[in-house]
Amino acid sequence: MLKRSLLALVASTFPAFADAPVIKNVNAKLVGDLWTFDVTLRHGDTGWEDYADAWRVLDKDGKVLGLRNLAHPHVDEQPFTRSLSGVSIPRDVTEVAVQARDSVGGWSPTTVTVKLR
Repeated sequence: MLKRSLLALVASTFPAFADAPVIKNVNAKLVGDLWTFDVTLRHGDTGWEDYADAWRVLDKDGKVLGLRNLAHPHVDEQPFTRSLSGVSIPRDVTEVAVQARDSVGGWSPTTVTVKLR
């Protein structure tokens, strides 16, 4: 009994972590000399304590080309799509990676590669 109670006490001191945000879709469109990205994410947002809070566009070396901060949780709107326009990408870059972040786990180790036309 003491063993079970101790285990419950220890488990309750650690926050419950939702899974990392999942990038469901990325649409990249060249507008003039700048790119617009529409990114659809799914995440187990629970409210302000744990939610998908950003996504970014990276070149092959990991340099951040664009960052879209997400201002609030999307508990009842899953999956959801947000856009970022005005992203400057050098002409010789033919593909980028998109990476999502949540407020508890940080940047997801998983990225989605997008080929640029």
